[in-house]
Amino acid sequence: MAFLRLDLADLAATHRLGQRLGELAAPGDVITLSGDLGAGKTTITQAIGEGLRVPADHYITSPTFGLLHEYPGRLPLYHMDLYRLPGEDALLEMGVEEYLEGQGVCVIEWPGRLGSLMPVERLEVALLHTGLESRVATLTPFGPRWLERLEILKGEFRR
Repeated sequence: MAFLRLDLADLAATHRLGQRLGELAAPGDVITLSGDLGAGKTTITQAIGEGLRVPADHYITSPTFGLLHEYPGRLPLYHMDLYRLPGEDALLEMGVEEYLEGQGVCVIEWPGRLGSLMPVERLEVALLHTGLESRVATLTPFGPRWLERLEILKGEFRR
């Protein structure tokens, strides 16, 4: 499978996808989220956090101004929003490699800003708004880590 395209009819379906991504996540996973402003990147990250069992008192918000938020859970969640990133040097200064190569799960919004730091092994999730609450999610695995897990998702979402 080169990619998995899912039609998500409403916010509940988007939430369910994010939650399953969190439940299926393994140490060292990197999930990149792309899409226009308002496509649901932070919403899906909140659901990933739920799947990782981030405690409810650690509300997941967009780290647009801080670049990175860390949350405890079954695995640590490192949520990066690179929208306002001034350049690759800023990522190197904050030690982004430690997060990308760590034992937690990195969820990265606006991943194109990573440039040469883009991990080879990752799951790319592209979100496209198709209506008020509906969207299309295209999941593309880079490297073998997510291939089997995408087959699981395909079976669950294509019933």
